[in-house]
Amino acid sequence: MKPVAILGGVRLPFCRVGTDYSEFSNLDLLSECLNGLVKRFELRNQKVGEVVLGTTFYHPSVWNMAREAVLRSELSPLTPAMGTQRACATSLDAAITVALKISAGVIDCGIAGGSESISNVSLHFNPKVSRRFVQFSKSKTIKDKVSTFKGFNWRELRPESPPAYEPTTGRTMGEHCEQMAKQWSISRRAQDELALASHRNGAAAYARGFYQDLVIPFNGVDRDNNLRTETSLERLGKLKTAFDNSGAGTLTAGNSSPLTDGASAVFLASEEWAKRNRFPIRAYLTDFESAAINPKDEGLLMAPAYAVPRMLARKGLSLKDFDFYELHEAFAAQVLCTLKAWESDDYCKKRLGLEQALGSIPFQKLNVAGGSVALGHPFGATGTRIFSTLAKLLDEKGGGKGLISICAGGGMGTVAILER
Repeated sequence: MKPVAILGGVRLPFCRVGTDYSEFSNLDLLSECLNGLVKRFELRNQKVGEVVLGTTFYHPSVWNMAREAVLRSELSPLTPAMGTQRACATSLDAAITVALKISAGVIDCGIAGGSESISNVSLHFNPKVSRRFVQFSKSKTIKDKVSTFKGFNWRELRPESPPAYEPTTGRTMGEHCEQMAKQWSISRRAQDELALASHRNGAAAYARGFYQDLVIPFNGVDRDNNLRTETSLERLGKLKTAFDNSGAGTLTAGNSSPLTDGASAVFLASEEWAKRNRFPIRAYLTDFESAAINPKDEGLLMAPAYAVPRMLARKGLSLKDFDFYELHEAFAAQVLCTLKAWESDDYCKKRLGLEQALGSIPFQKLNVAGGSVALGHPFGATGTRIFSTLAKLLDEKGGGKGLISICAGGGMGTVAILER
């Protein structure tokens, strides 16, 4: 593909569920973030080629959240918009969708992003009572309307949250990751060490002002409220396990990403358009790949292990050829399982069809500005959070390559390469 220029991105501070954003919807957060991007790049009243925004849990009252966010923003209302969804990889896939249109010459520039408001996830009623109300609205006589509630039970009005488990397997993502940790012999200490590094790297990035132009204050919050500057291995080691209390569990609230509210967005363009309009280019999106695995056959979150080697082979690159590695920390164990898989000759040969192990990566290049365990993980916003972070890291360095890897629910994953 023709490289696509990344001009930059912004995000709201990420906040744990039920805290600072508890009264804001997905649309509220996304609209605020989109408008922040519009102001940052002086796009007021401008028509951009396409806006692609997504979330994991759409509210039924907002059938096209992306379009509604555009209409709430200061962009020209003539700007087209569409939504997307691939669980935790949602906004990365949104960026890829925009990039493909730019690369094909269909549009000159576009915006991608996503949001999540777990605090305001929509509740659902029992399908039985929903059918009653549909029938009630269609009934023409009082008698027919009354008959629709024959045999009614008050329990039918009990609201239900969207399921937290994988519909295919009936297990939560955390339970799946516990199985992966056991399969790959990932220790509790190794997970806690990665979680600690995530917090320390995030805190150091804030301290040096790295996030000053990436994070826009909202509702009195100016930094991610899950970030712990005071945490330690000792404190992390005292936490109870979260998904397996048998004594064999290793995943805790400390080494897993928290349920989080937030939004992020990124601005993309062709190189010609960026230069013509005098926008500095931070980096380029040069390749991407998606993969899926059968969650009944393998660990639910292992799809990036397949996607990365396919992308590297196409580019003629090896795993060691990168200056930064942005691996989404859904769980510290997921990252460690993926890394261990790439280091395994047996796995790479039998599962990935490679001639030898993909190799290892230096931990000092992993999630150097903090990861999802520390910063938080609003499902629909993590992709473009990572995207804009990596683009800035490459810009600061003045060159190099960065690898993005995001696992997603349903046994999927999306990966990408950014270069400068």
